[in-house]
Amino acid sequence: MAKPATTKSLRSIYQFKVTLNGIRPPVWRRFLIASTDSLADLHLVVQIVMGWTDSHLHEFVKGKECYGVPDEDFPSDIHDESKFRIDQVLKQEKDKLRYTYDFGDGWDHDIVLEKILPFDTKTKLSACLKGSRACPPEDVGGTPGYEMFLEAIADPDHPEHAEILEWLGESFDPEHFDLAEANNLLQN
Repeated sequence: MAKPATTKSLRSIYQFKVTLNGIRPPVWRRFLIASTDSLADLHLVVQIVMGWTDSHLHEFVKGKECYGVPDEDFPSDIHDESKFRIDQVLKQEKDKLRYTYDFGDGWDHDIVLEKILPFDTKTKLSACLKGSRACPPEDVGGTPGYEMFLEAIADPDHPEHAEILEWLGESFDPEHFDLAEANNLLQN
């Protein structure tokens, strides 16, 4: 995801905060991306910093406009995200997008443009600056399923504890976010 930066290709750097809606305490990330990257690039960065696996459909919504991956089999008014630069959709600080990932689980995120920073050749892009808490596992069943999941893994006497741990296949700490790992994935 790391791209060589040139003054010709970048006008500014956008600092975003993405927050997963419906989860308390919140799961969020703050990251930098080139303003001239596409919405498709933004999708990939959100997937990496949040910890999703890009296994499901998604869309961005700003006002009445939807952006995503058009499907010839299902015509819609969705704009092709690969054909729109971020700075064509978000033009000033505090502009925001709604980002939905996995229409079955319905993970809704708010993506807020916090700062528009001057271009700097020393800044590695894309980069995650900070974050809080682990992203829910894929296919856990949206917010209600995640709440039940957390109850089950926290209580060894819960009737579904062993089954859920087996399904998960690894340990899960809802409070853990590994900033170094997110940045390592962004740079590869």
